[in-house]
Amino acid sequence: MLAIVWHSRTGASRAMAQSADRGAAGRARLIHAGDVVAQDLLNASGYLFVCPENLGTMSGMMKDMFDRCYYPLLGQIEGRAYATAIAAGSDGRGAQAQIDRIVTGWRLRRVAEPLIANLGAQTPEQILAPKVIEQAIAQQCFDLGAALCEGLDVGLF
Repeated sequence: MLAIVWHSRTGASRAMAQSADRGAAGRARLIHAGDVVAQDLLNASGYLFVCPENLGTMSGMMKDMFDRCYYPLLGQIEGRAYATAIAAGSDGRGAQAQIDRIVTGWRLRRVAEPLIANLGAQTPEQILAPKVIEQAIAQQCFDLGAALCEGLDVGLF
């Protein structure tokens, strides 16, 4: 089972996670970062972390999830597959790099290139406005969810 752990403030990351879940076709569990407990991650064989980049880092709720689950899972999920999908106003690499650094301690294996959706929001009004993702981004997330589950199903990861 793939755990799709997500957090969203304005809707883009939620839409990305939901698209990945549709691609997973019933082989994933969509879990809001605020609701995740260590057992949820222990029960999964792979992970897709989906969040916005806020001020150059992952969102606080996603960081909180890692803070709560990190030590309880240390040494228990090594070698499992993971990927990231980041909704960003411009760059997104800060959030992606922060997640990569954290999961290095869990010894997870990145199995897909980072998916960074640049939404171009730069003004306070644009940043705070509800977001809708373009069909192309939704399709990329759908494909990512499908590929991750397929890889888990056939033992590729």
